[in-house]
Amino acid sequence: MGILYLTALTIALTGMVVLDRRFGLFFWADARRAAVVLAAGVVFFLVWDVLGIGLGIFYRGETSFMTGLVIAPELPIEEVFFLALLCYLTMNAYAAAGRMLGRMPTDRRGVAS
Repeated sequence: MGILYLTALTIALTGMVVLDRRFGLFFWADARRAAVVLAAGVVFFLVWDVLGIGLGIFYRGETSFMTGLVIAPELPIEEVFFLALLCYLTMNAYAAAGRMLGRMPTDRRGVAS
């Protein structure tokens, strides 16, 4: 049961990849730019978390759904997966909204160019 949350995050990330692939939203539109944006977002929020932990604002909640693995004091491994999902979801939603509002050009296959 201790791996349930990590499994759920992994399934959700897989769903983001499937949506991205199907509609060419983020990585399939420009892989290099997407990798930089995703990495920058995850690093930004990890720094945010570390600062919050250092100031005593954030702490790790204990549940039976988590693995118990930590990458730093009060920073569980699941947080990295959650932040990746958060950033990936945001960029997919941003690209989809831009396309729906007609702000992002698409080629004849429907992929942003």
